[in-house]
Amino acid sequence: MQTISTGGLLREKQILKLVPVAHSTLWNWVRSGKFPAPIKLSEKVTVWSRESVLAWIEAKLAEAV
Repeated sequence: MQTISTGGLLREKQILKLVPVAHSTLWNWVRSGKFPAPIKLSEKVTVWSRESVLAWIEAKLAEAV
């Protein structure tokens, strides 16, 4: 299991390691509001708040229980 500290930013590749879905699925979730919105740092750099992604994962795990 991979350990991630809170705070900071995650790129798409890092998210897809934590949430093993296809690129298109991740972006469909973003567009539909099912996944946290990304932050556009520049034209070619998109990141997510590590805190918001971890909170989303924890909520999904809680739903599964």
